[in-house]
Parts: sequence; C-alpha cells; structure tokens
Amino acid sequence: MTTMLAGGTIEADILGNGPPVVLLHSLLADASSFGLVSTELSRHFRVMLPALPGFGRSATVAGGLVAVADQVAVSIKEFSNGQPVRLLGNGYGGFVALQAVIRHSGLADRLVLADAGAAFSEPGREAFRGMARGAAAKGLEAIADIAMRRLFAPDFHAANPDLVAERRRIFLQSDPAVIIAACEALAALDLRPALAEVRIPVLAVVGEQDEATPLPMSREVVAGLPDARLTILEGLAHVPQLQAPERFLAAVLPFLS
Repeated sequence: MTTMLAGGTIEADILGNGPPVVLLHSLLADASSFGLVSTELSRHFRVMLPALPGFGRSATVAGGLVAVADQVAVSIKEFSNGQPVRLLGNGYGGFVALQAVIRHSGLADRLVLADAGAAFSEPGREAFRGMARGAAAKGLEAIADIAMRRLFAPDFHAANPDLVAERRRIFLQSDPAVIIAACEALAALDLRPALAEVRIPVLAVVGEQDEATPLPMSREVVAGLPDARLTILEGLAHVPQLQAPERFLAAVLPFLS
C-alpha cells in the first residue's frame, strides 16, 4: 500500500504486519533499493518505506538535514501511532535516522546504521563539495559515474552491468537541487557531540569495500555511542542490501527481531 504521511508531504509504501520497522534509503538510490529485502522483512514486521524529502512524491524541505530528519520523524510517528519503531537507514538515510533519533526521544527503540556514521573526514567532505559543484555546473549526468562508483565496488560493476545501469537511471531521475543540498549538508555535518544522547541499542553494518562511508566512520560512530556494535560485511560496498540481500538480512534480522 502506498500512502502519503505528514500532512501529505511524505510518500511511503507500507507492507506486512507486526512490530513497526522503517527503512530510509541512500542519497544515491531510492526506496526501491530495499526491494530485495523488504518482502522478507514484511513477513516479520510492518514495514514503512518512505521516499525521503525531495524524492518520489515527497515534498522538499528547507533547512538542511535537521529539517529532513524532523519531517521524516513526523511521518514515522504517524505511521506507528507514536510508538517507538525499529529504524534502519542506509547511507544518507542513516544520517537522517541518527539525526532524527537525537532530536526525537522515543522515536525508535533500535537503530541500524547501514554504511553511515556521524561525520566525514575532510577528504570525504571535499568529495561531497565536489559532487555539489559538478551537479550545479553540469547537472546530475556529470556526477553519475562518480555516484555509481560510490554505490558499488569495481568488481561488482563488472559482474552486474544491468543492475548498475538501472541504478544509474534511477539516480538521474533525482532532483538536482535535492542532491546538491544534501551533498552540502553532508559536507558540513558533525553529529559526534550528540552521540552520547542516543540511549538505544545501535547496530552499525558496513560493507568492507564501501568508499562512500568507509569502515573507519562506522568504527568511530560505534565508539561514540553508549550501546553499539559493529558488523563488517566482507566484499560488499555502500548498498549491501542490493549486492547481497541474504547476507544483509542475516546481519540485521536478529537485531531487529
């Protein structure tokens, strides 16, 4: 079932029955990136797959990542009738999820950060600034190859050209202004000072080959959180749920259950 939440501003697919689980997608993908795992999750949970603000039919919001997180939190509370959810965010969705949990006590009772963290290194920040500049000057086509390299490792590209081409097509349908604003927000983001406020269990899952949000970021966020653990998925990159859905489910299902 597809519905509109948060006063008609957030588009979301809802499937299954059981405890509420919310899946937040990456900046370089969309909610369909969870398509290979959402059916299995819906056998155990009532799953919400929102389009983040500015994606799909979800309205854009002004005010950076804080505003995005607040709007997503409103939609989550409506979906769950105010009850805590199990919240999972991949990449950009992980940063949104972490920001939302910091700002909205009681929003979630468990958090999975899939290939995300609390802050980027200076080279990571510059990479986002470069993507923003490239998209602003020449459009998303100019950064599409970079985006796909950040999603998948080179060997996966070579072995799965059709999947990579489909992901590239989906990325090019994004609103350039949304991508630029998100890149600029991520380049400035630093949630490390607030990590001690996150008093719920957290699982950080990271692809060993992730170049977009590399392993040291996951190690850092786990070290800064009061109750967190780390799972490394060997041979995978930024969107493990697309590369190896069975292995991704094996990593997150015990924690979510």
